Amino acid sequence: MKKATVLGILMLLTACATAPTPKIDDNTESKQPTQIINQLPTIGGVERVYVENIKAPFHARIDTGAETSSIDVQNITPFERDGEKWVSFELVNRSNGEKIKLEKPIKRKATIKRTNETEHRYVVKMKIRMGKNLINADVTLNDRSKFDYQVLIGRNIISGRYIVDVSTTNTLR
Repeated sequence: MKKATVLGILMLLTACATAPTPKIDDNTESKQPTQIINQLPTIGGVERVYVENIKAPFHARIDTGAETSSIDVQNITPFERDGEKWVSFELVNRSNGEKIKLEKPIKRKATIKRTNETEHRYVVKMKIRMGKNLINADVTLNDRSKFDYQVLIGRNIISGRYIVDVSTTNTLR
């Protein structure tokens, strides 16, 4: 009986050792990270982006340290519509003065932690076009009038879509 058990184990080990290695299909998720990275377009530290229905582009700061993208808006007013929480706001492109008023459902409130304070911002879905990509992404609504860039593109838009090279700017066409 012992000989049969030992013989069975030896046969099993031999079969496993000579079994063919399964071939990995290049179209599966088993791609090496460098293969995926090499397929992503590179963007610079500042890029032109288009937001919602504004015709002129915004110059956006690309910020890999920011989790969620942010946009400069004015006159933020929360309200209720059909039992849902919404927000109205104005989006003004500083470069040409183009202005639109938007109303969006509030997706959530984000807590932004800074060194000396904590800030709460509304998060809504907005369409942002970067190059040929139209992205429907979460953005926080914020008064960015004190900043050089009206739009900040964070990781929620960058991840899996772009590689960032801060030594360049305006690489998207």
